[in-house]
Amino acid sequence: MHCQTCGDATSPAFDECQRCGTRHGQPAVLPGVPTYAVRGLGLAACVAVGATAVLFTLSALFPLVGVRLARSAAERLDRDVLLGAVLAEVLVTLPFILALLVAATLVVIWTWRVRKNLDAFGGATPTQSPTWAIAGWLVPFANFVVPARVVAEVARLSLWRRRTPGLVVLWWSAWLVFSIGERVVAKLEESRYERLTEFPRNDEEFATYVDFYQGALLPRLAPAVACLVAAAAFVVLVRRISAAQQDRLARAVPAWPGWPGGQPGWPAAHPGWPAPGAPVPVPGASAPGAGGPSVTSPQVPPEVGGTIGA
Repeated sequence: MHCQTCGDATSPAFDECQRCGTRHGQPAVLPGVPTYAVRGLGLAACVAVGATAVLFTLSALFPLVGVRLARSAAERLDRDVLLGAVLAEVLVTLPFILALLVAATLVVIWTWRVRKNLDAFGGATPTQSPTWAIAGWLVPFANFVVPARVVAEVARLSLWRRRTPGLVVLWWSAWLVFSIGERVVAKLEESRYERLTEFPRNDEEFATYVDFYQGALLPRLAPAVACLVAAAAFVVLVRRISAAQQDRLARAVPAWPGWPGGQPGWPAAHPGWPAPGAPVPVPGASAPGAGGPSVTSPQVPPEVGGTIGA
């Protein structure tokens, strides 16, 4: 006898699968519990997270450009060149902020969906509320711990691990270094920039801007590297969790005894049973023409939409 969830051989000495925790005879997905498609949403989140990391790295390396512009301004004693450097950095930073907002939205929705799917997985015993899958990212101080706990639990129960995967630890450690380090570096740069002469007039005052950009590069490298590591680890996590959950949802197909079409054991004339060739009714699914697919049926997971519950 094999487990309907992971396919491992089961032993009569235990009431549940020793790999995934599904009870013997229990389906891979509990009927009547809402489930959500996550593969497409996960891919979109991966693209957004990757773009955010690349754009932040480009922003962190801007002092290389700033130094050249500051030296050009010092040679010509031209304050307009310094103003151009400031505007250029703003133009580099704006795409990063936009990508960050998009990535944050997609990641929050993905986290909520993969956590909700655990409720439909037999053998899974989640302890983190689906509410914290959203609030954990938004509540101050809690956002330093809760998102990692939610994702760690989702990873364990989706990938059938007894311990938290090392990728979760790597991702969250790198994220904290990036999140805290970026704020610290920004504060230090702001303090240094305020000490610069607002309207430089001579070589010495222009030289302070060259020193400013030269000193800004090294502190920015640590958050940039941490951002790239966090993004890479999170992308791998999202892809693995999404694939595992989507594969499990695909197993949620009703096993009818003796499928019509000439196989023995199909009582074609039984009252209330579908006739041979007729579509099999799915409990909780909407009738044709009465709306979109129902989220109450694991057999027909909804398509990825623009809202959390879509």
